[in-house]
Order: sequence, then C-alpha cells, then structure tokens
Amino acid sequence: MNWLLLVLTLPTENATARMRAWRALKHCGAAVLRDGVYLLPAGEAHKATLTGIADDVDTAGGTAHLLDAQGADYAGLFDRTAEYQQLAADILTSRIQLDISASVDLARLAKKLRKTLDGIRTVDFFPGQALAQTTALLDEFDDALRARLSPDEPTARSAAIPRLNPADYVGRLWATRKRPWVDRLASAWLIRRFIDTAARFRWLDKPADCPKKALGFDFDGAEFSHVGERVTFETLLASFGLETDPGLKRLAGIVHYLDVGGLPAPEAAGLEALLAGMRTAIADDDQLLEAASGAFDFFYASLKESK
Repeated sequence: MNWLLLVLTLPTENATARMRAWRALKHCGAAVLRDGVYLLPAGEAHKATLTGIADDVDTAGGTAHLLDAQGADYAGLFDRTAEYQQLAADILTSRIQLDISASVDLARLAKKLRKTLDGIRTVDFFPGQALAQTTALLDEFDDALRARLSPDEPTARSAAIPRLNPADYVGRLWATRKRPWVDRLASAWLIRRFIDTAARFRWLDKPADCPKKALGFDFDGAEFSHVGERVTFETLLASFGLETDPGLKRLAGIVHYLDVGGLPAPEAAGLEALLAGMRTAIADDDQLLEAASGAFDFFYASLKESK
C-alpha cells in the first residue's frame, strides 16, 4: 500500500505555529509513526492537506519534508475502534435517558452525536464493523427520538406509486395533522401550487379524525404518505408526474433531509430556521401555511434558476 510521510521539525520559539500544525494533523487524522513523523494513506486530497501543513511549518521557521512510501502495513495505526466505542456508549446512555429527559435537550444531543460520528468517519480510512454497528445504534436512537417528538409521523410502506391525473383532484379537501412541519408544509404548498390550486385544508388533532371525503396526507393510512425511501412530498411528486421539474427535485432533497435525514443539502439550514421561526410566531395553521408558502415560492424560484 502507498503512504505519505510528513517529517517535521517544529520551530521551538513559535508556540502558535507548533499548535497550529498539531491541530491540523489531528484534524486530518494523521497517525504518529514516531516523534516528528506523521503518516496518511496516499491520495491527492491527503497530499494537498500535508503540503499545506508543510508549507505553514516552513514559513514559521521549521523544516518539513513530504515523502512517498509503500509496502509496509500501517493500517493498524488508524484504528478508530476506541472512538467508536466511546460514541456507542454515549448513544446508549442517551437512549436510556430518552424516557426521562426533555425532548428538546435530546434532539440537540442527537445532532451532536451525529456530528461526532461524521467526524470519526471522515478520518476512518479503513472502516469496518465498528462504523456499521455505531451507525446502526445512532439510527435506532434517531428513530426512537423521532417517534417521541412526533408520535403520529407516518411509517414508510412498500408499495407502487400509480401515476395520477391532477385534473381528477381539483377543488378537493385535503387533510393532515395539525401544527405542520417541513414535509407537511411543503406537501401542502405543492398541492396548492401544482396539483389542486383550489385545495382546502383540514388540520387534524389526530389521524383518526380525517373526514371520509378528505384526501389525507402524511400519516399512516393516508392516501399520500411515505413510500419506501420517499417522504410525502416525494410521493406526491411521483404520483402527479412532477419529478422532472429540476427545482422541485432539488427542493425534494431538502425536504427529505430535514424530515428523515440522509444526504445534507446546503440550503436546508436556512429553510429550517425560517420555517421554525414562522411556526413559533404563528399559531393558526392556515396562516402558517400562507407564510410558509411564500418561503417555498422563493426557494423554488431560486432552485429552479440555479444550476
């Protein structure tokens, strides 16, 4: 196997430069082969990182040599098992606390745990069962927390999604759970803007209250809900042939990430903060939808134009 060796002599009189180099080497996951000799698997990204560190050390008055090496098996130096074990212990502790602690605190903790996992994974150059098991533990904790925070959230079902004609869905009553959040707000916006411009909405205390004449969405037993990996917004796109719209497709990725996780979207944090502020400030769900619809209009326009 090919490796990159960085041999450093750090400037003794420049404590700031030494600390900067040490932090950079730790952040990139470099292993210590011996005092002043650091190691990473070969690769262009790692080479660029070590070159930047070497240049900074040279500028600060030290010496740095970046060398190619091959043959020896140094994979054991990058074993992250202890870090995964500590994270797994933290996840299990959080899972036990789920039934006795404040949901808001645990939601914040869940994000911190996920960030920690992402950080370890970034420097786990030889991933194995430790990563898989820790990821599964955190996914289970996220599922349990989601069930605690939103007990009526729909369960994904496996089913084919038939293509429907929007003309058959004009002027209908649509129903979903009250105090809508991202998926329900985005779905209601999509319905009114692209499927049923005369749509009326009923906000339910619980799914069982859904009127028989209403089209339910985003709850178990609803006509439109989670299917497979799709959240309700994505199910609606597929049902009404809207998946070819680039702006809606990109918006679907944001909604999916905010609702159930997955691939991060750079615009997600901004949309989440905006909708959270609206939800806090507006108690009436009809007014909340009107305000959120304006936000989705602007986001859609931006996503449709950008490449």
